[in-house]
Amino acid sequence: MIIDIHGHYTTAPKALEAWRNQQIAGIKDPVQKPSPANLKISDDELRESIETNQLRFMKERGSDLTIFSPRASFMAHHIGDFEVSSTWAAICNELCFRVSRLFPDHFIPAAMLPQSPGVDPKTCIPELVKCVEQYGNVAINLNPDPSGGHWTSPPLTDRHWYPIYEKMVEYGIPAMVHVSTSCNACFHTTGAHYINADTTAVMQLIQGDLFKDFPELKFIVPHGGGAAPYHWGRYRGLAQELKKPLLADHLLNNVYFDTCVYHQPGIDLLTKVIPVKNVLFASEMIGAVRGVDPETGFNYDDTKRYILAANLSDADRHAIFEGNARRVYPRLDAALKSKGK
Repeated sequence: MIIDIHGHYTTAPKALEAWRNQQIAGIKDPVQKPSPANLKISDDELRESIETNQLRFMKERGSDLTIFSPRASFMAHHIGDFEVSSTWAAICNELCFRVSRLFPDHFIPAAMLPQSPGVDPKTCIPELVKCVEQYGNVAINLNPDPSGGHWTSPPLTDRHWYPIYEKMVEYGIPAMVHVSTSCNACFHTTGAHYINADTTAVMQLIQGDLFKDFPELKFIVPHGGGAAPYHWGRYRGLAQELKKPLLADHLLNNVYFDTCVYHQPGIDLLTKVIPVKNVLFASEMIGAVRGVDPETGFNYDDTKRYILAANLSDADRHAIFEGNARRVYPRLDAALKSKGK
């Protein structure tokens, strides 16, 4: 199978964005605050939004299954308070669940959390439990910076985050470390904030000793790991100065990188520097980079062809396309096995 671990519902019907805009307006003017019941999206609308977009590209490019979560830039945890985030997360997670029910062979859901700046992560647990137990979610997206570019939360290694980690280990689900929209004008959302966050997460994990407390915890650092693989010597050297174990032992039993790297040299570097066991196929298609690369004539986010063109063995490609995902996402593996796959 070709399993894409990084998909977002970026093509949701326009009614979702309209409802969200009304919710945001309701923060200042409670009269405008909409009820979740006001949002009406039919199954036919969901089908059309998927069949003409993600599913069409999956069939054209030859991928089989996508781990599907709410649109990352729409999470916007910095907007409003916990009640706003909680209502919004519930709506977005339900839509991804409905997509997975309509297209069970092609999509399986991952959850956004109702994070809010300054709010105890423990408040996210009910939504996490619901998504795993009722919706069959196989992962979560964890925002290390709910403030939207101001980094007011403690590092990922801080006990602040432990309630979420305890549930992750209990359920056997990994977290993709994924920020949302930047509200800091210094940081373009997808070009700077996302990559900054990926890199920051790696360095935070190097500085701490989180995996001594949670040896079974699994993180996926998206977008190819930000700058980390490109500067792997820097991070090995910093770990050494910090008297940490070698990164192969300190990080790479728990930290994984996806292939949302949109050119061949980037994938070549990633698969040369990072062990293949730590690389998982992903495209984030119809995401941050949607255009056609004039140098190749193919979409930037058609990442499968980069893996096929890389200097890898068949066994390595199988690991990246399928084997690693089934190992890192045990609930995904169980769901596939229940279907005889």
